[in-house]
Amino acid sequence: MFSLRKKAEMPAPADALKGRDAAIPTAELHFINGAPLKGPYPAGSEVAMFGLGCFWGAERKFWQVPGVLVTAAGYAAGYTPNPTYEEVCSGRTGHNEVVLVVFDPKKVSYDELLKTFWESHNPTQGMRQGNDIGTQYRSGVYVFTPAQRGAAEASRKSYGEELAKRGFPAITTEIVDAGSFYFAEDYHQQYLAKNPGGYCGLGGTGVTCAIGTGVSAD
Repeated sequence: MFSLRKKAEMPAPADALKGRDAAIPTAELHFINGAPLKGPYPAGSEVAMFGLGCFWGAERKFWQVPGVLVTAAGYAAGYTPNPTYEEVCSGRTGHNEVVLVVFDPKKVSYDELLKTFWESHNPTQGMRQGNDIGTQYRSGVYVFTPAQRGAAEASRKSYGEELAKRGFPAITTEIVDAGSFYFAEDYHQQYLAKNPGGYCGLGGTGVTCAIGTGVSAD
């Protein structure tokens, strides 16, 4: 059994689980809007990727944003190819629980998605989010383009400055290239739409930042 301490430490690449060559099965269609989960996505759409704690609640935050076309729960930013949920939870893959967001840039900007990201969780907690502890719950922005990196880094700086003014700890959010995204199992996709009363680690337990309107925490 992997200890809680080890689950909150990134494994060395050589120590990560080997994974598998084939992708694990997942849903074909988005449960809410029926769009193909793996595409093809509409012409002109763009993609973003975020990690902000348990991906059940994180995914719901983004599918509620007007202009978002598809969301998918998955794993990224680690070492193990095509991991299972159990493997990710072991802390031995290095992967984060993330949300892939396909959006129409004519209806919602990447900056607006970053606002949803920052204001939906506590980005100061390191390898955890609330009571969820482990490497798969870390705060992260996974960028696909230099423009996304620039926007993400600028927003991290702005939110970090506002938090510091109010006495909050430093932001621990990682900003790294997106790399491979592995779709999570079928039952994880749009989980809170299928299970409205299901667990959600996001909500009134984190830091809510609003540049120019103050910061609150419960």
